Amino acid sequence: MNSYTIIKRPVITEKTSQRKEANNAYAFEVDRRANKIEIKQAIEEIFKVKVIAVNTTMMPGKTRRFGAHVKAKQTWKKAVATLKQGERIEIYEGV
Repeated sequence: MNSYTIIKRPVITEKTSQRKEANNAYAFEVDRRANKIEIKQAIEEIFKVKVIAVNTTMMPGKTRRFGAHVKAKQTWKKAVATLKQGERIEIYEGV
């Protein structure tokens, strides 16, 4: 897999912003088939930073109602990467 296909997008929420400030941890939506080693290598290659640890979790898809129809959003995988002290990812700064 290509590094850019593994990392889909950054996840920017209040909780991830607090993690970034407290633990230097950044959250990303990643490919469901990617493992922690592949995610770590992809982040290091794309953003040129040193990753200490990667934690992953499967986020369940939520159901949505559209009148009489009920649809389910797709389940996705979230990875939280903890970076070496003093390193940062510029895409998050200023958001």
